Order: sequence, then structure tokens, then C-alpha cells
Amino acid sequence: MTTSRTSPMPVEIDAEDDAPLYEARRQIYPQSVHGRFRRIKWAVLMVTLAIYYLLPFVRWGRGPDAPSQAVLIDFSARRFYFFFLEIWPQEFYYVAGLLILASLILFLMNAVAGRVWCGYLCPQTVWTDLFLAVERLIEGDRRERMRADAGPWTLEKVTHKTLKHAIWLIIAWWTGGAWVLYFADAPTLVVELATLQAPTVAYASIAILTFTTYVLAGHMREQVCTYMCPWPRIQAALTDEYALNVTYRYDRGEPRNSMKKAAVLREAHQPAGDCIDCNQCVAVCPTGVDIRNGSQLACIQCGLCIDACNTVMDKIERPRDLIAYDSEANFKARTEGKPPVRHIVRARTVLYVVLILVAGGLMLTSVARRSLQDLAAIHDRNPLFVRLSDGAIRNAYTLRIANKKLEERTFMVSVAGVSGAALDIVGADGMAASVGPDQTRELRVLVTTRAPLPQGASLPITFTIRDAATGVEATAADHFIGP
Repeated sequence: MTTSRTSPMPVEIDAEDDAPLYEARRQIYPQSVHGRFRRIKWAVLMVTLAIYYLLPFVRWGRGPDAPSQAVLIDFSARRFYFFFLEIWPQEFYYVAGLLILASLILFLMNAVAGRVWCGYLCPQTVWTDLFLAVERLIEGDRRERMRADAGPWTLEKVTHKTLKHAIWLIIAWWTGGAWVLYFADAPTLVVELATLQAPTVAYASIAILTFTTYVLAGHMREQVCTYMCPWPRIQAALTDEYALNVTYRYDRGEPRNSMKKAAVLREAHQPAGDCIDCNQCVAVCPTGVDIRNGSQLACIQCGLCIDACNTVMDKIERPRDLIAYDSEANFKARTEGKPPVRHIVRARTVLYVVLILVAGGLMLTSVARRSLQDLAAIHDRNPLFVRLSDGAIRNAYTLRIANKKLEERTFMVSVAGVSGAALDIVGADGMAASVGPDQTRELRVLVTTRAPLPQGASLPITFTIRDAATGVEATAADHFIGP
């Protein structure tokens, strides 16, 4: 028995099927630009870097027994100092409140002007701008850098590259060094670091942050914004048609032509756009985006393309803002011949403002009413109660008193809630307990009653501490357990 085998039909393979799934990374050489948005970015860069590098050295008087650093995260004392505010571990809700407030502000910024955070305030943007400024200072602008990278390695090229990377490493090193200064007294830690007497964790932290800053701001740059950062994906779901975004007004810019050809077409009363296809908007973009292709994930809305385009429009004597902060609703209104649409105040932005005011108001109210003493009670678990020889029932507790003032205080301790209850502080005479400045103290207390208790009783009990000097009180609730 023979079997006939047929040949498979030939299949044509499109050349595009062999194309890679991901675009190979291309080196981006952002060109320097001058204009309003570039000046804003320089101002933001200088202010934010000054705050980051200098804030650890700002002093704030808190008394002789407290740190004098204005902003300090003191892990050893389990405190977070922020100017007049001192946050204890049990008050971490203040930090949570600040994070919620920051998120709402970020949402509001997105609703008003898209990724304005990414373009001006994001640390990745700020440090990348700084690194780019160093690169331009040493290697020249876009054309000089491209020419040098395409050419052979010469002594001048090696010198420029070495100097650039050395300065980058110095900036990255000081960035890591400034970070660790927030966790210890800054002047003291600087001396310890210089004399090699600082803790090992300080050197390790500086090394890690030096490496990450150097790599992210010096080498990865736009890759962080395009691939690593989750915010571009999130903000796209939070925006709407009224949000201002950097937009190429193609209703005015198209069809593109050279300047001479556009002039000829206008004289012939034929359509001619203002865009002369000079590609300056692409050359200045730090992420290499062509904004004329519409909104894109990599666009950080920095506005540099606006400055570049306005410079060109001035030279060819055409109206400015061919590229501008604009909204989809405004574009639609222009194409339909309707008046411009500017809805900054709308339901979304009003809601965010209200939420910000509510969250901020709650935090300010909480800070204003913040207690400078705290009391916690913990019942002994084993045994839950003890029957004495005379028939009395005794429960044992641990009281933790927190004194948040920067002075020693004496508290009077009392108990209520159980009939005939007597309170005894182990190791102390009387009902008074002294607590040092900005410290906590644990007390072992015994509560005894000879009054008859119901079978299986679990009665609510309240402990109270009262400042002997001011009369301010704090309470803690627990239960008195019987047989």
C-alpha cells in the first residue's frame, strides 16, 4: 500500500512579520531651548534642589534635650520631626494623611494640566535636567554631541567624557549623601562621613543612591518615564477632554510645507499650514517625542516643544502657539467654529479641591487638638485574674504612659468602673508616676476588689492619668475579669 504525500502550499511571508516586537533604543540628544517654559523649569529645578540639599541643615529650636534639626527621621528614638511637629510611631496616621493629601493634589494637577508633575516636579525630570545641563556645558549642544559620538575616540573626546561622568558621579554622590542627612544630625554626620567614622549603613545607603541616581538620570533618562514609571498609565485613566495638555494644533499646522511653498500657496489662496516641518519640537524633546503625532505615553508635558515652536514662529512671522497647552474640547470647538472652551473649574476639579480642603482641614484640626500625653493599658493574659486568700479578686495590667512634652511631668494614676476597686502601682509609693521629657514609661499596676462579682464577669474599667501641674488628662479602657 502506497501513501501519496502532498507538498504544503507555499506561504508568502510578509517582511513585516520578521520585525522585532520592541523598538531598539535610540540615543536621544535633546537640544537646548530658550523660552517661558524653559525658564519655569530652571526655576523649579533650583528651588527643589535647594530644598533637598539644604533642608537637613535648617535648625529648629526644641529645647536642650531635643534634636535641633528642622526635618529629621530619628529611627533610634522612633520619632519624625518636622519643624514644630513631632510624630510618634502611634501617630503614623499623620504620614498617611500627608500621602493622601499629596495624591489628591497630584490628581488635581492632572485634571488641570495633565502630566505637569512629570514635566516640572518629578525627581527623575529634575535630576535629568541637571545632568543634561552638565553634558551640554562640557560636550556642547545637540549637534556637537552627535558629531562627537559618531566620530572616532580622540584625546579631546576622552577628556570630555571622563569629566562629564566624573561630575555626574559627584552630583549622584552628594544626592545620596544628602538623603542620609535626613536620618541623623546633618552637621555631625557630615563630619563622621568625612572622618570615616559614620555607621556602615550610611555608607551603604550613599553608595546605593549614588548608583541609582547616576544610572537613572545619566543613562536611562527617558526610559524611566516611558517604561518604568506607572504614572503615565494611571493618569490616562484620570484625565478628560477638558484637561490642558501639550498639543499640536494640526487644524492650524496642516498641511505642512516649506516656508517658501507655504507663502506661494497662501498667495494663491490655497490651504497651507503654519508648520514648516523644521523638527525643532522633536529636537528639544527630552524623550524624543514628535508631538505632531498626537498624545503619546512618552510625552512628559514639559512644554519645551512650545518654546522651540514659538521661536520658529517668531522667525517666520507667524502667530505663536502652534503647539500649546490645549484641550480636546477646545480643539473640537475650534473645528466647529465655536468660541474657545476653558473649563478649568468643573465637577472633577471642584471635587478634588473639596477633598483636599477636607483632608487638610482634618489634619490641621487633629494637629491643633493633638494630645501631649497618651495612655495605653494591656491586661495580663496569664493568669487573667487571681483570687486572694481573703476572697478578693485581683487583675494585673501594664500601663504605658507617653509624655510628648520636652519637660519632665508627674502624672496621678486612678481607676474607675469596678465597685470598691483599689489600685496599686508596683514599685511606687502612692499613685504618682514621673515620666521624663519626650519619653514613655511602663507601670505594672494591680487592681483589687472585694465586692461580689457576677459569675463569669467581664466589667469595663477605665484608667486615667492626670498631669499634676496642669490637670490635663488621658484615659485608656480595658476590662476587669472575674471567675
